[in-house]
Amino acid sequence: MQLTPFCLMLPCLRISPDRSQFFRYDTISLTCEDQLNSTGWNVKRKTLEGGFRPCSSGWGSTSLGSTCTIGNIYPSDSGVYWCESVDGERSNVVNITITDRTVILESPALPVSEGAAVTLRCKAETHSSDHVFDFYKDDHRISSSSTGEMTIHSASKSDEGLYKCSISGGRESTASWLAVDASLPPSTSAPPAASCSVSAIRLTCHLLVGTPYLLSTVLLGLIYRDRMRAARTVAERRGNNDVVMEIVV
Repeated sequence: MQLTPFCLMLPCLRISPDRSQFFRYDTISLTCEDQLNSTGWNVKRKTLEGGFRPCSSGWGSTSLGSTCTIGNIYPSDSGVYWCESVDGERSNVVNITITDRTVILESPALPVSEGAAVTLRCKAETHSSDHVFDFYKDDHRISSSSTGEMTIHSASKSDEGLYKCSISGGRESTASWLAVDASLPPSTSAPPAASCSVSAIRLTCHLLVGTPYLLSTVLLGLIYRDRMRAARTVAERRGNNDVVMEIVV
């Protein structure tokens, strides 16, 4: 199973789909991940109703050890979820909101690594091509989109905050916290663009400096070869023109 950068810090609670807001009647799956002790964890939660209890809710829900699936979720399932071992050790927490609203903001439920690209999606319960989507951070409008998406190309600590979205007609989502963690490893394996640029500049410099030396070496080699051929030719001609004299006594 592939881990997100945050879940490299085990134990970890993962949620699928990876977002913090859901419509009523959606299905979510929560999994405790710990490669060293994969069977010793259970999903726990604290809902708005209060109290701590195992993860389970209504029809269509199952709880199998370290994985809990909740079907037909209700607003009463909103709350804080985490993994807990038999020894009382706890993982990270995930705050989940199930709403009766007709608009939700799809944002990562887990912290994202600094420098990673993050896409926020504004999703309406009823699709329409006429929707205009507005995105807000800490109650300030920061972007408008006709596609319902807003991308933060390189997340930093300054991007942390409460995000929400709205669609034309005045309907809006609840707010969710986007967390950015500088201690997490980058989520992309591609080298940074700056490094590529620096490497290209260095290669160009090496070519500009090294090419004249290479050409000079080749030219000197050709001159030396021609001179050696000329010397051999002269020697052969002289050998043919020599006269051998014999003196008889």
